[in-house]
Amino acid sequence: MKIHISILFIFFFILGRAQSTDQKDTFVKDNFTKKEFYIPMRDGVKLFTAIYVPKDISNKNKYPFLMQRTCYSIAPYGENEYRSKLGPNQYLMKDKYIFVFQDVRGRYMSEGAFTNMTPQVDRKTKKDIDESTDTYDTIEWLLKNVKDNNGKAGQYGTSYPGFYTAVGILAQHPALVASSPQAPISDFWNDDFLHNGRFMLGYFRTFPVFGIQKTKPENKAWYMDTFVKQTSEDGLKFYRDMGTLKDGYEKYYKNNFFMTEIMNHPNYDEFWQKRNLLPHLKNVNHAVMTVGGWFDAEDLSGPLNIYKTIEKTSPKAKNTIVMGPFSHGAWAQEQGKHFHNQIYFGDSIATYYQKNIETKFFNHYLKGNTKEDAGLPEALMYDTGSKEWREFASYPPKNAQKINFYLSDGTLKNAAGQGSSEYYSDPNNPVLSSDNLKDFNGFTPKNYMSEDQRFAVGRPDVLTFTTDVLMEDMSFAGEIMAKLNIASSSTDADFAVKLIDVYPEDFKPKEKKDGVIYPNYHQMVRSEIMPARFRNSREKGEALVPNQKTAVNFKLQDVMHTFKKGHKIQIQISSTWWPLFAINPQKFMENPNFATKADYTKAFIKVYNDSSIEAEVLK
Repeated sequence: MKIHISILFIFFFILGRAQSTDQKDTFVKDNFTKKEFYIPMRDGVKLFTAIYVPKDISNKNKYPFLMQRTCYSIAPYGENEYRSKLGPNQYLMKDKYIFVFQDVRGRYMSEGAFTNMTPQVDRKTKKDIDESTDTYDTIEWLLKNVKDNNGKAGQYGTSYPGFYTAVGILAQHPALVASSPQAPISDFWNDDFLHNGRFMLGYFRTFPVFGIQKTKPENKAWYMDTFVKQTSEDGLKFYRDMGTLKDGYEKYYKNNFFMTEIMNHPNYDEFWQKRNLLPHLKNVNHAVMTVGGWFDAEDLSGPLNIYKTIEKTSPKAKNTIVMGPFSHGAWAQEQGKHFHNQIYFGDSIATYYQKNIETKFFNHYLKGNTKEDAGLPEALMYDTGSKEWREFASYPPKNAQKINFYLSDGTLKNAAGQGSSEYYSDPNNPVLSSDNLKDFNGFTPKNYMSEDQRFAVGRPDVLTFTTDVLMEDMSFAGEIMAKLNIASSSTDADFAVKLIDVYPEDFKPKEKKDGVIYPNYHQMVRSEIMPARFRNSREKGEALVPNQKTAVNFKLQDVMHTFKKGHKIQIQISSTWWPLFAINPQKFMENPNFATKADYTKAFIKVYNDSSIEAEVLK
């Protein structure tokens, strides 16, 4: 079966960055001994684990554990087959740890059944299990069975392994002293597959990875034959031919258990509530460094909310957050001149993070004095507008004040106005989420997070509100709220809101990509979508009353972005954002996931002039 090369590239990047033997670099094989074990959990299930022990380990030269648990394979398998790289970066690898890699329940060589975002359980018996108990049992086994360890354990992981790291915090094993969840999932309702409950259609091609159970131990991906084939370089053609979300599900994924779960649970019911990690993050008492990327199209909500939750619930935790100008997990690989899509942010940014932040964190807590602070800033946030790292003693910064930008007659004003703006939304002719048709063939979306939005300006179904040219810098630092007052001629609607940095007409970048017109570039800074059905409650959808003024309020996620003097701030609003997100039929349905073309309803939608975008702006 042939899979488009861009899909394969992203696919193997997210699969835990599994490494095979590299004949050109023998550092791992020269310096480590690899052993493989089935580690028993408290309910009898055994998890397949690879352990790389430094060859110079001894009673006088002890090492800590640094562990990654993953659903994405710990390949290569076999005690004579070595990874070419260990740990989250080369510096930690060369400093040497006892590196531990484990297939989680139901994945690859491990026993048990796989569950997406395994719910935490109230442990009433010794055999009640979840991912935190598996973490605890693994650490306990390692301490007892690997000689000459120093009694300390740390854990890390990016993306889904970031979730296993975050939930592993709840193990509360006394030897666990440092955790770094990176791009972690925290709540599927707002990460990856759903945004405020709206299905992220751009993830459509990923479902074989997460929704096919294996039937025996597997050292290779058993789901490869269920991937959707590419039909054209024009990725939009696939989605046009597919039809509705219901059509796509019935054609490709009727036997995919995860897609079926999503289709059958349109509301934030018990199924999703049990998969929300945040309510369980309490009484954390060790060092946690949460890492994310401002242009992470997959898991932006997770790192921000995990950090904020621990900050509120766990005063004993040494809690740090790092947010860089990265796409999903891109801090793991140095790219030299660092671009996201077409925008340049600086040189060697990943190396700076790895060498000065990540390595310092683990070396201090696993090899140094655990009781002392590592000397890292509370919040290290990259300003994506001024293009520099900024340090804060608290996050959001205490010197930020909330400012409302009111949406009025194509402009952003400092006071509410009368009247409204109106557009005509047709689900059969949706607003595109990008004008790069090749990107729609990707495994997951990425570039749209900073993409030029000029392609949407001027459409009759897109409202645009823009400030005058800024006379001084304005730094947004923290949360952003869309506070919309709307009315629709129909009974349901989505609201996609984009925050955009409009460049000056004479703008000249320090570094550029060929063929890009940078003057007047409309760079997206932040965006989010909200189904109006969930305006009052996520647990139960509620129809709009036609033509009745209604409040729809929702978060756009945080930013750290300085709008520079000479730039403009812009807001775009539409009710379709396709094929990034599935189309709302604009007619209220108990389960809109099963809408047909016959359900698609055109609507006139008003956004009143007392609507606003509330941002935290540095004084």
